[in-house]
Amino acid sequence: MLGTSTSSVTALLLLSLLKKLDKLRDRMESTHRITKSPYHRYKMDFTLKIYRKLLETLQAQGYKFLTFEQYCMLGLRPQDESLNCVTAESPSDKQQETSATREANIDSPTHQITESPTRFIILRHDVDLKAENSVETAKIEHSLGIKASYYFRVVPDSDKPDCIKAIADMGHEIGYHYEDMSLCGGNPEKAVVHFAEKLAYFRTYYPVKTICMHGAPTSQYDSKDIWQFASYKNDFDLIGEPYFDVDFSDLFYLTDTGRRWDGYKVSVRDKIPTYQDVWTANGWVYKRTDDIIRACNNGSLPNRIMITTHPQRWTDSKVKGMQEAIVQNLKNTVKYLLIKWRSK
Repeated sequence: MLGTSTSSVTALLLLSLLKKLDKLRDRMESTHRITKSPYHRYKMDFTLKIYRKLLETLQAQGYKFLTFEQYCMLGLRPQDESLNCVTAESPSDKQQETSATREANIDSPTHQITESPTRFIILRHDVDLKAENSVETAKIEHSLGIKASYYFRVVPDSDKPDCIKAIADMGHEIGYHYEDMSLCGGNPEKAVVHFAEKLAYFRTYYPVKTICMHGAPTSQYDSKDIWQFASYKNDFDLIGEPYFDVDFSDLFYLTDTGRRWDGYKVSVRDKIPTYQDVWTANGWVYKRTDDIIRACNNGSLPNRIMITTHPQRWTDSKVKGMQEAIVQNLKNTVKYLLIKWRSK
């Protein structure tokens, strides 16, 4: 009993520390306590400038961009050796796309798809906080002719109507970043009702067809567990949820969780453990955005990728970037300890 009690107290302390670190970041931003002087220790990454460079590099190497809604509507299936890295499309690739064009002509609310690409990026954004940052990434994408998927929470720092409308008006997909089990204290009946209400709300901005769970590392509840008590496809006319409707044996996953591209090491829920060992063995491990850009240019990046970002991390402000980096590094340490505790 004593061991169980001690473990529970340890977990509660770690979760409490995570919440306090989030509050610390908010106070740092409001008071601007951190100056630029120590910033030389943090080489600039996760800036809007480097985000544009990443997108432009991927475009230059022949990657097509899809929203998650488009991916689901195209019904893309695993292809033989589809993850193989190539530096250019071969004539056979173009012939495959031409054949697919005859089969797929999908009129998506985001824009019309007329072909099924062999090299593509599903571009997804989880708007956890700082919705204004998402407007900036959306503008960059819009200027490059790229459509992305933006998933909004119902917390005040994410659910900002002006931001949601601005992003939808640029032609991007809007979805619900749900965490109803946590918000309803683990009560499944209340969670399903809450989900229905909030989905209807987001559908006032955009005809939502896909959703994505929020990892909620400080919560004891897994957002995905709500689907043990309802069906998002049959009950809510939805067509996709990334953690259920993506075949990651065919699709490589990159996320900036933890303000690093190898954040799966310190992520509580936003990771694909079944396939991460395979990707690591293939050398598909990147820490900085420059590492991804370099891999793209030398042809070692996989052909089919889902990229997930959290726009709150992306800023050209050195002060805000440093604040985010310091607090996130502390949070990564706490999450690592939490993962170790839960694995016992």
